[in-house]
Formats: sequence, C-alpha cells, structure tokens
Amino acid sequence: MMTNTADSNTKKVSAPIANSDLSKPGISQDIINELSNEINNMLSFAVYNGITINTEVNSLIQNSNVDDLINAHNLLCKNVAPATPKSIEFTKKLHQEGKGKSVLNKLPLVRNLILLGILFLVIFILTGLSPEVNNNSLDKGMMNNHGLPLLLNIGYLASVSGLGVLFYLLKSVSKSVKEGVLLPEESIEYMAQIVLGVIAGLILAEILSIYLTDPNSINLFNKSILALIGGFSSDAIFSILQGVIDRIKAVFIPTSS
Repeated sequence: MMTNTADSNTKKVSAPIANSDLSKPGISQDIINELSNEINNMLSFAVYNGITINTEVNSLIQNSNVDDLINAHNLLCKNVAPATPKSIEFTKKLHQEGKGKSVLNKLPLVRNLILLGILFLVIFILTGLSPEVNNNSLDKGMMNNHGLPLLLNIGYLASVSGLGVLFYLLKSVSKSVKEGVLLPEESIEYMAQIVLGVIAGLILAEILSIYLTDPNSINLFNKSILALIGGFSSDAIFSILQGVIDRIKAVFIPTSS
C-alpha cells in the first residue's frame, strides 16, 4: 500500500514539471508543424521529380523530436536544391489553384508576361509600318525630332527594348517553373525589370549609340539592335552605369582610410 501511495505521489509531482517545461520559451508548436509540413512538401517534390533522397531522413522523421526534424529539414533542403521549401509551397499552391483552368490561367505570371510580349509586338509592328519611322528619323534622335515622328520613333525603340527584356524573362520563368524555384515576389521583380529593360534599351539606342558608333552610320538596323541588346541585358547596363558612378564618386569623394 505504501508503494502505491509513493507511486501516486511521484506521478503527481512529475506532471507539473512537464507542464512547466512546456511553458518555457522555445520552439512553438506552430514552428514544429511548419517544419513537418515543409518536410512533407520536399519529400513529395523529390519523389515526383525523381530526386535522390538521403535515407537518413527516414529515421529522423520517425523520431519526431525537434532536433531530428531540423536535421531532416536541412538534409532535404540540400537534396531538392536549387528549389526551396518556399518555392515548392508556392508551386504546389499554383498547381492546386490551377486545376480545371486553362494553360495560361494556371500561371498568372507567365500569362501576364505573354500578354505584355504581345502588346510590345503589336506596338513594334504598328510603329514599324509608319512612314515616320525610318533611317532618317532615327538618325535625328530624340533631340532633333518632335511631334508625332518623335513619339513613333520612341514607341518603336521602346517596343524593341520591351521584346528584348521579355525574351529574357520568359526564358528565365520557364526555367524557374521547370526547376520548381518560382517565388511569389518574383512577379513584382519582373515587372520592375521590364521597366528597367525599356529604359536601358532607350539609353543604349539614343544616348550611348552616339559614342559607340559613327553618328552618320546609325540606321534603323543599328538602333534596333542596340535597343534589343539594352532590353535583354538591362542588368549589365545597370552594372556598367553603376560602375561609372562609383568611379566618379571615388574621384570627388575619396574613401577614408
């Protein structure tokens, strides 16, 4: 009887200790659930895409303590790279929301880029058909043109720049979808990159073309190519301009030793 009493007393003491441990600061249950959810998503992604999975993950998941879950998560992140838990979750969400929808509506980002590409192509064709867009009008540039011819020439070069940046972005998005690395914030980034691409194309075609070639030899083909290159390589143009600015700043604002 005394043994039973002692056992009951021991049980009564141990319960409050367990509760007090749970009340201590640490990893919340929500984080643990999120870890488990991401592990399941990465396992599903790896199996579906034929990616080799580290067999140590199995024993780590079965133990289900926090240390093992973190180790399993780390191993799976290496297995599914360059995809990430965030990109896998976003791709899964797009797949679930796209059931029963048309091909374009399954991926809104790709749809928007295609629509913009069609818009730039229409502007390119319409401005190219105009008699106001020719070698002579493009040779004059923005400074010597005015009115409708100026608007049409700028529209022509901007459309070529837009086609260049969209050519790059659609290829990049296709690769991201294939590798499962597409992220939700990339839609905002791509919209900004389109604007930067158009600006870079106009800068290269209208400003830098004067210093890169003989102004007398500038024609429709040369400026179109420069606008296309500027749109396609907007990141490179930005880096070049940033390098020039940094060198100018270094001359007038020397760095302190």
